This record gives sequence, C-alpha cells and structure tokens, in this order.
Amino acid sequence: MAGEIPDLVALERTGTGKGAARQARRDGMVPGIVFGGEKDPLPIQIPFNELFKRLKAGRFKSTLWNLKVEGHEDVRVICRDVQRDVVKDLPTHLDLMRLRRTTKIALYIPVEFINEEEAPGIKKGGVLTVVRPEVELVCTAGDIPEKITVDLTGLEINDVVTISSVDLPNGTKPTIDRDFVIANISAPTGLASSDDEEVEGAEEVAADEVEVVGKDEE
Repeated sequence: MAGEIPDLVALERTGTGKGAARQARRDGMVPGIVFGGEKDPLPIQIPFNELFKRLKAGRFKSTLWNLKVEGHEDVRVICRDVQRDVVKDLPTHLDLMRLRRTTKIALYIPVEFINEEEAPGIKKGGVLTVVRPEVELVCTAGDIPEKITVDLTGLEINDVVTISSVDLPNGTKPTIDRDFVIANISAPTGLASSDDEEVEGAEEVAADEVEVVGKDEE
C-alpha cells in the first residue's frame, strides 16, 4: 500500500447491547465492534465528529486503518459496514474487521486517467466517458493500491478502454472474470447529431424515390 497507514483512534466501550449503544450515542460517540483475527470481539466507540469527518473525506470502507485503542495492541482493520440512521443518514454503528498483512480482501479502487492531452480523439473534440470510476480488485491487506492508472495516450474517437488493457498493481486482480469496459472516447455531440441528420436525410430521399416510382407505375 502506497503511503502510510492512517490511524483510527477509538475507545473501548463498556457494556454491550442496545442500551449501551444508545448511551454511547447520547455521549456523542458512535458505537462499533472489532471482530476477526482469531480474537474475541472488542466493543469500541469513536467520537461522532471524528468519524463523520473521515466518512465525508471518502474511501473510508476501502482504506486500511491502524486501529489504536488504549490498553490494546494496535491492529490493522478495515471497515465492513457503517449503519446509518434511515432518516438523517448519519452513522449509528460500525463494524471493523481485523486483518493480517497477508489477508486477501476485495476493495473498490479508484481509477485515475492521465495524458488526456496525448489522446488524438480528445483533441478532435471527443469526450471521455467514464463507465467505472472505481474497479473492485482482490488485493492483500498489506499492499492496497491507492488507485488504478489508465493512460489515454494515442486513443481515438470510439476507442474503448477495458480492464485487460490496464496495467494493474502487482498482486491484484479483478473480481469480475470478463473483460469489462472502464471508459471510452465518444464522438462529440455535434458530430453525432450531424451523423444522425445525414442518416435521416438519406432515409427521406429514399422514401421520395419510392413514391416517385410508385406514381410512374400508375
């Protein structure tokens, strides 16, 4: 994984069950549970404002975190679920899973497109249409890539970028077996409209010719 693993600081939560969870929320905390890793589940709570800020920053569920809980050893975790209030859409509970560095996990990794200025199709007015801004990959917990890079150099109008044409980070593979589309360069709207008008015009001419032949036969 590129970069440093970010810390996620939590407090151990005393008590379990709905009553303890409601009390944590009243105290401005979001209750949660840490499970997996051949250890007993650990009830935790995280300050609401801190968790909300990290959720707004994005990629919370696809980030490997270094969980720090006082009185316990630091452990790598990944978020498996964030439950939200159905009305306010605010976090009410989260589930974190302990991971070893060698654990294989499936995560959505963002796609970055580079060298648009080197794509002849875009220079001609073509439009980059992104079909998949993220791609789900199987990777190891200790080496989660920050992004997938797609080089647009040399691409023309109507060219398609599929997963097989992309150099994936070492040790990763797509969760989908087929060669799916990530993006394409589509024709400019004006050009597409012009082509449609030409086709319609040709159809009208053909229809007129049919009518004329019909009259001659009469």
